[in-house]
Amino acid sequence: MTCFLLSFIFIGRPEELTCLMRQTTFVFVFAVAISSVLGKTLTVLVVFNATKPGRKLRKCVGSRISTGLVILCSLGELIICVTWLIFAPPFVELDTKTIPGTIIVQCNEGSIIAFYVAVSYIGVLAVFCFIVAFISRKLPDTFNEAQHITFSMLVFCSVWMSFIPTYLSTKGKYMVAVEIFAMLASNGALLCFIFFPKCYIILLRPDRNTKRDIKVKVFQIHG
Repeated sequence: MTCFLLSFIFIGRPEELTCLMRQTTFVFVFAVAISSVLGKTLTVLVVFNATKPGRKLRKCVGSRISTGLVILCSLGELIICVTWLIFAPPFVELDTKTIPGTIIVQCNEGSIIAFYVAVSYIGVLAVFCFIVAFISRKLPDTFNEAQHITFSMLVFCSVWMSFIPTYLSTKGKYMVAVEIFAMLASNGALLCFIFFPKCYIILLRPDRNTKRDIKVKVFQIHG
């Protein structure tokens, strides 16, 4: 929900505060979102291995893995953003070159290198999450959430791989439109492909949403 609301920061006349918040808030919130998905993926993998007889991973199962991972990964992005704001903060600039005879008020990133480093950090998290989910995709049906995460991360990475060349080839107000579209499309992919299968089971197949059904599958796995 926070990722969707981020688009409103990019809409409207650029001001000093909004220019400071636009990119830094965007990269940090997305880093938290991808870290959460990564923590969820690792939890699925650990839970499956912990349920096998003779494994000592039961103590690791729980929210500690995902919570610690989200904090650790988000801290890296936070350090990048703070460094960016201290040494080369974004600012409002007047562009008179893109359209001759027209003054365009827009946000200058301050340091394009810092922007791409921050975006690349999200890309590394997304690729790592995709790899972990891809490894876990063949888990039994009881743990098949990794399959949905794999597909959602594939769409997420595809959107942002398309975003980079498109962003570099556009100028002025169209850059903002391209970035908003990439944010909404990638975030929509995360939500749809991860949660729609859950909604399908809950709303249309409630017979499969029972403890008895899960226990039977787990018994078949161990058997």
